Order: sequence, then C-alpha cells, then structure tokens
Amino acid sequence: MCPELHIDVSAGVAVLTLNRPARQNAFTPALAAELSAALQRCDTEDTIRAVVLTGTPPAFCAGADLSAQVGAVSATIDPPPWRVRKPMIAAVNGHAVGIGLTLALQCDLRYMARDAIYALNQVRRGVLADGCAHWLLPRLIGMANAADIMLTGRAFDGEEAQALGLANSCLPADEVLPIALAVAQDIATGPAPLPVALSKRLLWAGLEMSQEVVGRLETELNQDVAESIDCGEAMTAFRDRRQPHWSGSVSTEWPAWDAAGKREPPRGSGITSEQEE
Repeated sequence: MCPELHIDVSAGVAVLTLNRPARQNAFTPALAAELSAALQRCDTEDTIRAVVLTGTPPAFCAGADLSAQVGAVSATIDPPPWRVRKPMIAAVNGHAVGIGLTLALQCDLRYMARDAIYALNQVRRGVLADGCAHWLLPRLIGMANAADIMLTGRAFDGEEAQALGLANSCLPADEVLPIALAVAQDIATGPAPLPVALSKRLLWAGLEMSQEVVGRLETELNQDVAESIDCGEAMTAFRDRRQPHWSGSVSTEWPAWDAAGKREPPRGSGITSEQEE
C-alpha cells in the first residue's frame, strides 16, 4: 500500500505531501499519525532547516474523510506545525476545506492557489471546526473576519484569502509549490537556524504576552544566541566579507527555557510556567 504521506528531504528542505489523491487528500487517522511522526522528525533533525506541507494534486486537503464511518476524524496532530522549531510553509495548491484549511492555518507561511475553494464549513456539517481553528483564525485575520468565516461556514477563493491576510500570496495552482520551495530553500541556506527557530517560537508565544515580556525574552534569547556556534561564525564571515557557513544545532543549542517543546521560564523573566501555557 502507498503511504498516505510522502516525505522528501533534500538540501535542508523537507517536503511533506498529503497523498490520497483519489479522495482529494481527505484527512484520516492514519494520515494524522504519519504526519505527526514526520513533524516530530522535522522538529528534531538538524539537517532539516525548513518544511513545506502540500498535497498531491488536484487538492491540498478536502477535509476529514468520513466515508469509512469510523467516527470523528480529529485535526489533532502532535506536534502541531506551529510547535515545530523549523519554519513551516503551506503550499496550498488546491482546495482546502475544514481540517484541510486548519492545517494550513497552523503553518507559518501560506501560499495559496487563486482559484481553489477554501472554507471552515464544519458548522454546515453539524459540528465545530477544530485543530485550534478558533484560536488561530482571529489572530490571523481579526475577530470580525474570523466570525464571518466560521459562523457562516461559507467558501472563499485565493484572492479573498490574500485580502484577508490568510495567504502570503495567491498564485495559479501550478505555481504554488515552486514558490513555496523557493522560499523554503532561501530559509534553509540564508539565515542561521537557531535564531530562526527561536524567532518562530517567540512569534507564536508572543501572541499571549505583553510587550514588556516579549522585550525581556528577546534580550534573554539574544544572550543565549550570542554564545552559539553560528553567532561566532557570523562575526567571522562579516570580517572576511564572505557568506557564513552555518553549522549550529537547533536540537543541542536550544535554550533550557524551552527544552523539548515545553516552555519553562527564562532566567530573570518573572514568568511562571502556568502563564506561559
């Protein structure tokens, strides 16, 4: 049997492809398990610097596959894309509905097909959107826009997704994956891995923090980064007028305050673990 998820790792970029084209890549418990395992690998494997999530054409993910009548299909994956320490790029190359759109929302960047159909339509199926959609969507596009999409369950296209701020760009469907791969390759070869990983984590965590707390965390984390292998290489490369050669390790140089993906208070921050959750 073919795996429900294709995994390709090359030149620092992992491409995870939902692979159920006959069902428009509809989500199943087996696919959730495969995706969870792949994301765990992406989080811990230092050779992976960026991750692209896409679907085998013609769709990205048409939602939960309820055809087998095996019960509710949850959008829960562990770790979710926002907890993976590498940038996650959704190449939404076709329709993304329900769980399919939620998966894209959980990523850091989204490049979306212009003519595809997008919706969080679970209310039209007698249930609620899950996968933290109620937490993600208002933070991405504001409460009024989120309420419009979630309470009506209506569909919209890539042009509207970009206008709302859901899409970094909307493109013809066949251009979505190449653009996402180009961005991923730029991340994999340009910036230092540890600052990128920490910046991603702080962007997501900062949504729940005050300006003062975020500022203190930036100072704390920069103190840690200053002791990293790549910070020294950056200074040497600048003096030598050459491109840096990054060799640092996200997995081994990750600060103790966020070891293993469960945050602990950074030194001197005055934050408790309960406040951070």
